[in-house]
Amino acid sequence: MNATPIGMPAFPEAAREALNNRTLRGNLRHATHTIRAKRARAVAEVSDWAELREAGKRIKDHTLAHLDRYLEQLEETVTAAGGSVHWAADAAEANRIVTELVRATGESEVVKVKSMATQEIELNEALEAAGIRAYETDLAELIVQLGEDRPSHILVPAIHRNRGEIRDIFRTRMASWGRSAPEGLSDDPAELAEAARLHLREKFLRAKVGISGANFMVAETGTLVVVESEGNGRMCLTLPETLISVVGIEKVVPTWRDLEVFLQLLPRSSTAERMNPYTSMWTGTTDGDGPRAFHLVLLDNGRTDALADEVGRQALRCIRCSACLNVCPVYERAGGHAYGSVYPGPIGAVLSPQLRGTTSEIDASLPYASSLCGACYEVCPVAIDIPEVLVRLRERVVEGGPAVRDGNRVLLKPAKGHAAERAAMRAAGWALARPGVLRTGQRLASRTRGFRPRTLPGPGLAWTATRDLPAVPAEPFRDWWLRTRGGKDDAR
Repeated sequence: MNATPIGMPAFPEAAREALNNRTLRGNLRHATHTIRAKRARAVAEVSDWAELREAGKRIKDHTLAHLDRYLEQLEETVTAAGGSVHWAADAAEANRIVTELVRATGESEVVKVKSMATQEIELNEALEAAGIRAYETDLAELIVQLGEDRPSHILVPAIHRNRGEIRDIFRTRMASWGRSAPEGLSDDPAELAEAARLHLREKFLRAKVGISGANFMVAETGTLVVVESEGNGRMCLTLPETLISVVGIEKVVPTWRDLEVFLQLLPRSSTAERMNPYTSMWTGTTDGDGPRAFHLVLLDNGRTDALADEVGRQALRCIRCSACLNVCPVYERAGGHAYGSVYPGPIGAVLSPQLRGTTSEIDASLPYASSLCGACYEVCPVAIDIPEVLVRLRERVVEGGPAVRDGNRVLLKPAKGHAAERAAMRAAGWALARPGVLRTGQRLASRTRGFRPRTLPGPGLAWTATRDLPAVPAEPFRDWWLRTRGGKDDAR
């Protein structure tokens, strides 16, 4: 399981700091609104978008329900095609496997396709500790790496940077990583892209080992798929002699027919394109074409734990399109770094606590990093009900632990902390299960409505500091119903 960033504050504190950065807010507002508008136009072109969305949801749910079977099939087909499959239970095991595979080639540097799974397990840091240098080749990831920064968006990791900041990073940092930036480099996008292209070209031509993730894995044939917009992925996947792909186990789909659905949903939801400029597919190894050796590292790292929760597991449907980030009012103002995870925004708020647990201050705060407005659910191409999962995770934070399976039931481990909140919830549950007690309490509250305080005492003070207590109605709903509809009170 990947570690929570050392020293990273919980979401409320990190978000408060981000809100004071006017440049950051301006960069985010401009970028997210632009991407959001383009996506809406691209989706509107498809008359059966709702049916495609439902198909994607059903395929993912079916696959997750039979994940063991499809992963075993995938292992068989990849192996039959000449690849080697490795299973990694957590980040440490995945990093060890990849490090050993690179060392076996005798190489000390690798080129990388943009991969959230390798960021999740902090593979670059593990390789560096072993004396192996990893070069990011996606333009935005290159900006992040050169700037000694962290990604803040799924689709556009450097969304928090403007053109001037990128120019300065290239001017001051490129030389220490290879070819330096051209003299007199301006902030013109074409010049910045050309500087990155020249910087990376020598790395593509020299590298003997490539490392990638994958957007999808087809169990039927053992085929892996990477979609991207710049062509760097194609270079990393075809030029090196050895290719190592680190992929989360949830990325498998059963058949090529299933893949077709996602190749329609993903580009329109992410880059607002009808299809991705580069869709690379490979199945094992082929003599004289592409890498001579292919290794697939199947990564768990908390995913089977997420499967234990029938509500929370829907987060594993995610195809990493980033549509939810671009419509989220919280992300737009706080930015991705405030989430303390490689997975920012609404999907990060439901995915990270399930992969890492809710024991740290950061992960316990993420389920509350939302207004529950539901915009994320509306745009999700696989219909993940993120607000529903957020509420479920808030329950887990209150109860204090991860989901555990007890026969056919999913329970939550009891917590050590949050005693007052747990006691209040237990009292409410007791009263709601006894209609007679509830009736008495409602009538007592209506008779004392004139004594309603402005604030709550003790722990409730923090809640009422920013909220008004709701007014108590003149009569309980039960009495109003009996008075206006007639009948008798069956409460016992």
